[in-house]
Amino acid sequence: MSQYEHTCMIRGDGGRTIRAILDRICNKWTLLIVATLDGGALRFTELQQQIPGISQRMLTLTLRHLEHDGLVSRTAYAEVPPRVEYALTPTGKSLIPPALALAGWAIEHVPHIEASRALHQDKSG
Repeated sequence: MSQYEHTCMIRGDGGRTIRAILDRICNKWTLLIVATLDGGALRFTELQQQIPGISQRMLTLTLRHLEHDGLVSRTAYAEVPPRVEYALTPTGKSLIPPALALAGWAIEHVPHIEASRALHQDKSG
């Protein structure tokens, strides 16, 4: 029996909780935001500038979700003009090693995956 065979059944909810967490942390915007914040706290505009292609709406929604999940902290400073900074929490920082491992796996397997895609493209078209 595999050690992961019953992973999705851990909470007894048919895997809904684990799927919801994985859906949240495995989307491209979450991983890009977390990786960007690994360098330190940033303001919203700085984050948006460092993540090509993310819309203001998507950045807002993703940051809100990450804050609710305890991966990102939001600190508002009582200044004029107001200043808000986002930073990784310890839980958010703990996501960096597995994210880097997954990215490393992807980089290592790019040639095989691209060759397989080309082979299947030739067969279908």
